[in-house]
Amino acid sequence: MASKPILHYVNGRGRMESIRWLLAVAGVEFEEKFFETREQLQKLKETVLLFQQVPMVEIDGMKLVQTRAILHYIAEKYNLLGKDMKERAHIIMYSEGTMDLMELIMIYPFLKGEESKQRLVEIANKAKGRYFPAFENILKAHGQNFLVGNQLSMADVQLFEAILMVEEKVPDALTGFPLLQAFKTRISNIPTVKTFLAPGSKRKPMPDAKYVEDIIKIFF
Repeated sequence: MASKPILHYVNGRGRMESIRWLLAVAGVEFEEKFFETREQLQKLKETVLLFQQVPMVEIDGMKLVQTRAILHYIAEKYNLLGKDMKERAHIIMYSEGTMDLMELIMIYPFLKGEESKQRLVEIANKAKGRYFPAFENILKAHGQNFLVGNQLSMADVQLFEAILMVEEKVPDALTGFPLLQAFKTRISNIPTVKTFLAPGSKRKPMPDAKYVEDIIKIFF
């Protein structure tokens, strides 16, 4: 029996959360090894981290780093990367768009004062003015339940994650986007998604002041 993937990261969302989401939605159980100090991270850098960066995932005898490489491997392994090259190109394109949006939100907890207020406005404007209209139009154009090939893919998982992240900051973000509202409901009813959303799962909570303090202590 193959061993479970092992995820090496801090005990928080960051760049690992999309990896957790993809594994969870694929129905893959995984283990986590958290580092809590700068010294523990340094030891990883000196021994196993190819570019001295996390996240790192041990899977299928490999120690993979770089978030996108990890996501693409998992997506291909568990049939979440489309049926052919054209579908794969669209899935990756849509995923890259949602990652751009999510990265805006990842930085938000570390900002203060006016910079924090400006970032919140930017998140709302880009979600409602750029990304959500694009995905609403994609769903409208083909009239299917999923973004690509009418089957669940990495693009759907990441868009769902992005919607939840935006709504934590902008609760009315999906107002005016009926197809995305239906998409959110549809994805949330997938059994593995329900499980990951339920209390007690390995999904990490919204970053708080303690998370920010820990990240600064470990990385900076």
